[in-house]
Amino acid sequence: MLLNTPVVHFGQHAPAFELSDPDGTRYTLNALMGKKGLLVAFICNHCPYVKAIIGRFVQDAKVLQNEGVGVVAIMPNDYIYVPDDSPENMKKFSVQHGLTFPYLVDLTQNIAKAYGAVCTPDFFGYNAQGELQYRGRLDNITMNAEVKGRVPELVNAMRQVATTGQGPESQMPSMGCSIKWRE
Repeated sequence: MLLNTPVVHFGQHAPAFELSDPDGTRYTLNALMGKKGLLVAFICNHCPYVKAIIGRFVQDAKVLQNEGVGVVAIMPNDYIYVPDDSPENMKKFSVQHGLTFPYLVDLTQNIAKAYGAVCTPDFFGYNAQGELQYRGRLDNITMNAEVKGRVPELVNAMRQVATTGQGPESQMPSMGCSIKWRE
């Protein structure tokens, strides 16, 4: 099911979490926060929207990390229902796409719910004080479109957040597949 992310309340504080990667290494929100903010991305392995953007996302994440913004990806899907999203497949996905940031499992789906995530990909950009300043898309490229004329909206927004503490007034919602919630 195709979804757009909803409008959110900017300034909301990032919900705290402690999650593990597929190897069992634990991460907390505070440990992942960069000097200039944090980008929390809800992604998964099987979604065609994530597959379409993952190369550009990894590239953009490296830019942000080099500029002092922390980056983390969280897999919120029920992987019993969608085996392609299992922790073992997350490890393969991470290596295949060269992720330079932790890719964590939200086993209970409580973190996705606390953030208000609705789809994959779903991006949440926080300033250094942990206040939500961006809830938008990666860029202006539509599904399966040519990358020519790309505007890296997420990078531009997070650079503004890193510099001013506030995100842009105009933000386009992310679009993707619905999160596969447990029944």
